[in-house]
Amino acid sequence: MASLPVSYASASEPLKVGYVNTQRIFRDAPTAVKAAKKIEVEFSKRDQDLQRLAKQLQTLQESLEKNAVTMAEAERRSKEKDLNELSREFQRKQREFREDLNLRQNEENAAIIEKANKAIKQLAESEKYDLIVQDVVWVSPKLDVTEKIIKALSEGK
Repeated sequence: MASLPVSYASASEPLKVGYVNTQRIFRDAPTAVKAAKKIEVEFSKRDQDLQRLAKQLQTLQESLEKNAVTMAEAERRSKEKDLNELSREFQRKQREFREDLNLRQNEENAAIIEKANKAIKQLAESEKYDLIVQDVVWVSPKLDVTEKIIKALSEGK
């Protein structure tokens, strides 16, 4: 019976809920912007190499299509073989590029999420939140604490 007033008092306190928009953190947080630029710099040379290879492939294909009628059979087959080999090389390099890029993005995103989760926990403790959720279908804008988390991530650079 003595515990009844205590449980009643805690039940009458309003539940403090917050929401964090993870996509906005990935887009707007300084750490996320910095990570995106870092990845862009890291992969720019490979991307340029791929673009150059794609242009070479396109030029070879156009040349073959344009001159196939006037070429000797052996020369045409040789050019087709070169085109097929270059195409396979391009596809392989493109696949490796995408895989490496995705891996790096996932690594950076994991680090961002880890920092964001620490900031969320600190916010929850300092402002006495009972619940902070992410990735919901709909939320009232008054519950959105994303800006506070982005600010905390900015200060923590």
